[in-house]
Amino acid sequence: MTSAPDTVGSTDTVGSTGAVGADAADVSARFRSVLGHFCTGVAIVTACEDSGRATQHGEPVGFACQSFTALSLDPPLVLFCPARTSGTWPVIERAGRFAVNVLAGEQQDVSAVFGSRGADKFSSVSWTRAPSGSPLLDGVLTWVDCAVETVHEAGDHYVVIGRVTALGESSARRPLLFYRGGYTVTEAAPDAMPGGPRPDDWF
Repeated sequence: MTSAPDTVGSTDTVGSTGAVGADAADVSARFRSVLGHFCTGVAIVTACEDSGRATQHGEPVGFACQSFTALSLDPPLVLFCPARTSGTWPVIERAGRFAVNVLAGEQQDVSAVFGSRGADKFSSVSWTRAPSGSPLLDGVLTWVDCAVETVHEAGDHYVVIGRVTALGESSARRPLLFYRGGYTVTEAAPDAMPGGPRPDDWF
């Protein structure tokens, strides 16, 4: 008798309550390995909490984020997923607004700074303010300014839905990508396809 192949659909991998025949660490490592094959862009989500003092805004905060994505065209909505352990998310939640800075291919160092804990993240970058007051980092591909619309609990993360309030300019430069645990970029900037064929559910 032969055993079932070790595939995503088999009962000895990840089920609704975990894995059969594997401990949580094995499941976590397998999950990271498999999902690491899904290439994503890299963004920095930023905000400034109102200080309530003489200055209009408090100290800026931000973190590196792979989970940013467009959600809806009408109304214009986006989402990102901060960890429950995030120290930045509570500030964004209190502020009620945030900006998403889409990193360019040469901004690996910016991603590294904003992906770390405890550092003075804004001391090494220049920035201005979005209409909301959230920080816009210099040199990014583009940006999206948002108001927090809805927050959902989802396992060890939150799903934050933002309503888009302002948008940056388009750019032909190459984006910073994250794939299988490392940074990469496309070989060349792809041609835009305005009006060209695309699936109905693409943006």
